[in-house]
Amino acid sequence: MSSRRKIAVIGLGYVGLPVAVAFAREGFAVTGFDIDKARVRELESGRDRTREVEATDLKHPSLRFTSDADVLHASDFFIVTVPTPIDDARRPDLRAMFEASKLVGGVLKKGGIVVYESTVYPGTVEEECAPILERCSGLKAGSDFNVGYSPERINPGDKQHRLESIVKVVSAQNAETLDIIADVYGSVVKAGIHRAPSIRVAEAAKVIENTQRDLNIAFMNELSLIFRSLDIDTGDVLEAARTKWNFLPFQPGLVGGHCIGVDPYYLTYRAEKAGYHPEVILAGRRINDGMGQRVARECVRALLRRKGAGGVVTILGLTFKEDVPDTRNSRVVDIVRELESFGLQVQVHDPLASPEDAKHEYGLTITELDALRPADAVILAVGHGSYVEGGWPLIERLLVGGSGLVLDIKMKLDRGSKPAGIELWRL
Repeated sequence: MSSRRKIAVIGLGYVGLPVAVAFAREGFAVTGFDIDKARVRELESGRDRTREVEATDLKHPSLRFTSDADVLHASDFFIVTVPTPIDDARRPDLRAMFEASKLVGGVLKKGGIVVYESTVYPGTVEEECAPILERCSGLKAGSDFNVGYSPERINPGDKQHRLESIVKVVSAQNAETLDIIADVYGSVVKAGIHRAPSIRVAEAAKVIENTQRDLNIAFMNELSLIFRSLDIDTGDVLEAARTKWNFLPFQPGLVGGHCIGVDPYYLTYRAEKAGYHPEVILAGRRINDGMGQRVARECVRALLRRKGAGGVVTILGLTFKEDVPDTRNSRVVDIVRELESFGLQVQVHDPLASPEDAKHEYGLTITELDALRPADAVILAVGHGSYVEGGWPLIERLLVGGSGLVLDIKMKLDRGSKPAGIELWRL
């Protein structure tokens, strides 16, 4: 069944591009579509700014990229991987999902299958996207065409857990379509296929995966608040606790990015629509959303003790996680804003983040390492490999006279070799 399918991947970001490449490697005719013409030109030239795919894979003979929707008429198996963020009121923003559905509906023909991979709340695909497909195609879901849902699980920057090596959850509106979707994905995914009993079950499974992780990190962040008040190092406590076989190895930290800090709001939104007000999930979100402000205020308090008002703070790292260029929903920005509200001068460095994206999304200027002014405090916000490798010699070089305040959010610096003139704060 799968060999006859011509695949179109809608959205060529951190998820969509690896999906398109994986199917092309297996011999499928794959069209990768994105509305961003610059992104398409970039991929055609053999360059991927996300660093998720090698240049050689972008040149695969059965893979082509386009921003021309007319090209999609030849496809009969559509995979939608567009972003599903939240708005300023922390409500689901499904505009990209709906626009993608309109696009696919305009080229959809009888016998076609549309599979959504983007994170959504239960009911989105069948209750909101399928009607758009019907309206734009003039066809009937469940008879003329079919929909499915197979949640993405790609972890940006993770070279071990890839599409091919992660169990793939698949679902569809009927048994026949489920067989086809399972067969198509099964030709690529070697780790196995899990057939969910319904689309709503698969949607719910996806949204709780990241919600569970968010809550576990929130627990760690609350523990760090407690242990700080007790003058106990959180890292030492966790190291001791991890010696028990069933203790979960989570760490405190900033929770940003396009998944963990966003997806819980999709679940809570749908729960509230159903008449239930979530408490634990939203409490975890409040803790995690406040961590940037907490770090900044700890920095301010320590600087006041050391030198009084004012000062220069260097922040190392802007991306939402280490060793990736993705700055979406970066919570490092919260630290910057809070420090600036106290009148401090803040400068940011990141070896991977796009200066253009930083300026466009946050109005921030990324400063080259050699151009950074000597700082009174350095905040190691993101554990990029270059920072960890640079260690204390790098940190000393960035401080006024090689001494000052250092806040190690990721607990990456070796306390045993800390220079004498440095005051270290760890989350």
